[in-house]
Formats: sequence, structure tokens, C-alpha cells
Amino acid sequence: MTESLAQQRLDAFARITAAGEPYELVDRVDIRGPVRTFVNAPASLRQVYEEAVSGVEFLVADDQRWTFAEFWNDAARIGHLLVHELGVQKGDRVAISMRNYPEWMMAFTAATSVGAIAVAMNSLWNADEMAYGLTDSGAKVIFADAERLALLESMSDPIDGLQIVAVRHSGTSASQVDLAARMAAIGAVDMPQVDIAPTDPALILYTSGSTGHPKGVLSNHHNVIVALMAWEVEYGALTERPGNVVAPEEGSGLVPATLLGIPLFHVLGLHAVFLGSFRGQRKLVTMYKWDASVAAGLIERERIITFTGPPAVSGDLVRIAQSEGRDLSSLLTVGGGGAARPPEQVGQIDRSFEKALPNTGWGMTETNAIGTLIIGAEYSERPLSSGPALCVIDLRVVGEDGSVLAAGERGELQVRGPSMFREYWNKPEATADSFAEGGWFKTGDVAYLDADGHLFIVDRIKDLIIRGGENIGCGGVEAALSSHPCVIEATVYSVPDERLGEEVGTTMYVTNDFDEEELRAYLVNHLAKYEIPRYMKTMTEPLPRTGSGKLLKRELRLQAITELGLD
Repeated sequence: MTESLAQQRLDAFARITAAGEPYELVDRVDIRGPVRTFVNAPASLRQVYEEAVSGVEFLVADDQRWTFAEFWNDAARIGHLLVHELGVQKGDRVAISMRNYPEWMMAFTAATSVGAIAVAMNSLWNADEMAYGLTDSGAKVIFADAERLALLESMSDPIDGLQIVAVRHSGTSASQVDLAARMAAIGAVDMPQVDIAPTDPALILYTSGSTGHPKGVLSNHHNVIVALMAWEVEYGALTERPGNVVAPEEGSGLVPATLLGIPLFHVLGLHAVFLGSFRGQRKLVTMYKWDASVAAGLIERERIITFTGPPAVSGDLVRIAQSEGRDLSSLLTVGGGGAARPPEQVGQIDRSFEKALPNTGWGMTETNAIGTLIIGAEYSERPLSSGPALCVIDLRVVGEDGSVLAAGERGELQVRGPSMFREYWNKPEATADSFAEGGWFKTGDVAYLDADGHLFIVDRIKDLIIRGGENIGCGGVEAALSSHPCVIEATVYSVPDERLGEEVGTTMYVTNDFDEEELRAYLVNHLAKYEIPRYMKTMTEPLPRTGSGKLLKRELRLQAITELGLD
């Protein structure tokens, strides 16, 4: 970024967030340290929803359409069901586990409007992982579609006290609540009245750690809302810079419209796409699962202007744009996130779409998806960068001794701001260990900041694989592999993948009667499908270690990559 562009960005921030403006910022002391936050932030997500109620078209799913008012009315029926029939009280956990159906969003809206804590569960989990999330969160209710209902029924030990609401199913048991039938019977009702404070908890999202079970990331209403507002400030500042057209021009015939092609249980889909559409009065066109050709047809038909997805998804869209001759000229931005985008894809987006600007950013579940953002020419000039920090976010890079490093020096990235999560659910020690003095969250990413404040992520301290935006803890996969009687020892690592960014690879010390196909069949009941290693390398001798006994994981990974021809 040249000095003039950097100054333009800062000047725009100053104007938009000045005293007396709608996005006025003020310094406050949060529970862990100083932050900058918005004076005029809505008090709760419920207020965000209520302020959006209108006759404007909101949701498109297959051949069904809802205005903002119609969507709110349907969510109110679910709110009534939760409070008056299922006994949900403020602070109770309401789990949601299904594809990107309208009912997912309605259930989330209802739960967070009546003071419950929405638990957005990974719909790719297997039965064991699902049982863990339900037990750990202490969910009182779960909304589940047919596939997840089958997983619930397969559990040998039912979850005590769990009430099951069946969505889009072929038939319910006597112990389950049929959502469609109940909504029809309830009819037109108001959303139950519940007082909700900004600091009340709103949602739990589970994120994989490097070892063991995933951690439940608990955030309150203000954490989420401030993230939505920070994006709005950023895009407001972008429109003031030449060449950045991110909203429909007058007379174009286009309206704000976005495509949901990524899971709602990710912060990118939940916050940036779904919740951001309330704040922006944006039409939201949903896909139940990703299909690039279907996505192109929806963009063409509904005149979509914005699309966001991890590199695997945006790369698919680029290939469709290049090969199928679809009219994708309505697109103004093609965003990224969830994983590092290959630099060549930045140029491909620029060349493949008539007007769409490539953009990306860095954020985490723990930051409620915000952190940095970079777009257009600045991104093309620095395709390896995740961009400068958003207006409410502070970034720093520290050395092993905790000292703050100068620009260009590599160390651990730490982040601070009002969107930071409150705690890891039921894990006070993990929560305490994840923060440094002054409220700085330890991201586990190795990074550096350039002289202009652009962030560059270069490695990870934590032992994680990011496959198409999914965090996969190596320790959990290693444990599943080692539980098989023919696997004596296993190490798991990332393998480069053009589409997904990273794939799962493993090198195993195995017995002579080892059979790979038998292992793969075994893993189906112990890991989610995306966690099962794509690449398996076996040895009939112990895995190599250092003199101190430390496994030579880096060397084994490089050896595997070379043998696969992926280096």
C-alpha cells in the first residue's frame, strides 16, 4: 500500500468513526483490557433482527422466498415453540445441526432472540463428535435434519434431557417434535419478550484444537455485533477510494444480494454472510451444499453482487467462469477467508470476472471472524497478505520472550479487540492459557506485519491442518489412527492441495497384516469424513525420532510431499 492510500484509509476511518457519527468509536476497558468499540451498537442480536424487519426481499431458497418481515414472523413461531412448549429459558443452550436450510437460520434467530445460547454444530461431525458437542454444551434442544436425526438415533447412549426438533425428515418418532407441523399449528405469534443485555452470551461455535476434543467458543451479543459493524466501516472506507465499487451503482438495476455457499456453522457463513445480510438489508440466496455449477446459475438468475468462500470454493467458481460462459457480470466482490488463498487465484479472479474485485482477510472463530481485510488493487499487489487491521482490532507480533517485534520480524501473532470471545466453554484453564497480559489473544499463528501494517501469515505454531476452511487437529486424527490394532504409531501432517489448500496426510508404523482399505472403513466410525487422511504412507519400523525422542514430523512430511510429487 502506498503512503497516500494508507492515509486515505485512515482518513476515511477517522471520518466514519468520529464523535457524533453513527459508527462513533470510544475507548473502553473490556474484561481483559483496553478496546475500541462502537457507542451506538445495538444492544442485542434481537435488536439487529427487529431493525431489519421490512417488506424487502430477504431469503431465497430453491423456489421459496421470504421478506425480512415474513422471515421474522416464522422465527417468532420457533421462538414461541422454544419458550412456551419446550421450556427454554434465558441461558439455555439450543443446538442446530443441519444443512443450510432456512430453518437453520430461523432457529438461530429465534434462539438468540429469546436469550438462549445458540450452539452452531458442525454438520460434518460423526455420531461420537456430535454426542460430545451436545454433552459438552449441555444442550436442552437440538434442531436436526434427516441426516443428523439418523446420527442421533445411532447413538448407543441417548443424551439425557435432550429434546429433538426434527427438520425436513421423512417421519418423526413419538419422542421428537415435528417442526413444520408445530409451526403450522402455532400460527401468527409475537416473538416472546426477553430482556437481553449486550454482555449476555449468544452463541457457541466449536473449533478444533491441535489435540483432543474441539473447544466451544462462547461469544456474547456485543462480540458478534461489533464484528458486523467493523465490516460496515471497512466497506464504507473502501467506497471512498477510487476503483473500489463494492455496492450497486444507481441505475444499474442491481440490489444488494449475496450467495450463501459455505456452511452456516462457520463464522464466515454465519457472520459475514447470514448476519451481515440483516445489517445490510441484503438479499440472501442459499445453497444447501456447495456445487459450483449451481452457484453460477444462482448468481446469474438472482444477480448476485457479493460472494465469499474459502479458496477451494472461490477457485471452483473461477473455473466455472472460465469454462461455462455464464453471465456472472453482476458480481462486484469475490471474497475469501478460512484458509490461505494461492496467489495465482487472486489474479484469476481479477481476469475471470467482468467487475468483481478479489478480497480476503484474516479472522478466527475466537475473533468472531474479523481481523484484517484487503481488496482490489492492494490485494493484487500483495497477494500473500491478509491486509491491515479493521478499525476495532489491534494486532501485534511477539517473540518467544513476549517482547513486541518490529515490522518484518516473524513471531506469534496476537490480537485484541471488542469482538474477542468470552471463554472456551467448560475450559477455564484453556481460556486463561490463551490470553497474554493486557487482553492479547495468542493466535498460534506465526506472522509478521510490514511497515504499512499489512499482515502476513507464514506458519502455524499450533498443530493444525486447514482443509478448505475446516480446522483439523492432528492430535485427534493421530489418536483415531493409533486406536486401530494394526497401527502401532502414526503422525499426521498437512499436504498441499491445489483446491482445498491443504489435505490430510499420515505416516504410520504398522503391523505386517495392515490393510489400508480396512483402516479407512474403520475410520468412518471414528472421524468425520474430511478428517480421514487422503494420503497414507506406511512403514514397518518405528517412526524416526531425534536423540531426545521427539518425532521427526517435519522430515516425514517433506518426504511424503516429495514422494507424492507435490513439492
